[in-house]
Amino acid sequence: MLATAALAVSAIAVLPQEASAQEIQLTGPLAGAPSHKGLRQYRKGRFEIAPTVSFSLLDEYRRTILVGAKLQYNITDWLGIGVWGAYGLVSMPTNLTDQISETSAARDNALGGSNPRTAVNVAQAKYGGFTDQTAKMQWVAAPQIQIVPFRGKLALFQKLFIDTDAYLHGGLAFVGLQERGDCVQCGDQTVNTFERQSRLAIAPTFGLGLNFYPSNFISFGFEYRALPFSWNRAGFDTKGGAPDGRFPDNQVNSEDRTFKFNQMVSVHIGFSLPTKPKLSK
Repeated sequence: MLATAALAVSAIAVLPQEASAQEIQLTGPLAGAPSHKGLRQYRKGRFEIAPTVSFSLLDEYRRTILVGAKLQYNITDWLGIGVWGAYGLVSMPTNLTDQISETSAARDNALGGSNPRTAVNVAQAKYGGFTDQTAKMQWVAAPQIQIVPFRGKLALFQKLFIDTDAYLHGGLAFVGLQERGDCVQCGDQTVNTFERQSRLAIAPTFGLGLNFYPSNFISFGFEYRALPFSWNRAGFDTKGGAPDGRFPDNQVNSEDRTFKFNQMVSVHIGFSLPTKPKLSK
């Protein structure tokens, strides 16, 4: 009987008890103090102009290098509005484009003229060849906003420290393109059959980036940007025919555009005005 009673008492003793939290009260000089004081606000109330160089990614037919600039006003240290613009300074054919051009030229020479099976899609060398019909991204202009959810310091070997922040950006992009123009009898090759024409594409743009602040006036950083929209990058006839417009129709027009998740990375160096940032209270 005594053993049973002792066992019951032991079981009650080990039962979990309700936990309670105790509020920690700060006293002395830290009582009521903010979480930080004298924080450099590199963005708040400052204009920034940042020359940029951008490189397109995952291109099928042409690689583009764009040079431009970003102009921005930062309303707060975490929110800014501005515009980014760039011009396609360099447009280089990819290895795939070179291979298609060489193969097509060799086949046309062997046949003494255009191959009927590819006449709609690939220009003969005397009309510029395949390279000259591939689309180009000529320029981009994008009003946008920036949101800065993270900031801190980057340490290198625990000796060199630099202020940095990570940001998200989004807006609307106006993209100037050169794309193969519309044609009806595309198999009857002429100089105009494969001529490129300019057009404007409008697309959302978004991405993320990092900024580093080695001084109060100058910053530098890296940025990723996406611009998804449809365009006919190769100048091919791929759609418009029966059934349901999913097969070639021997014409080149807007129906032949295909969706592409266009991407690029940029590097920039920024200059801020006023030249000295504000300090938090």
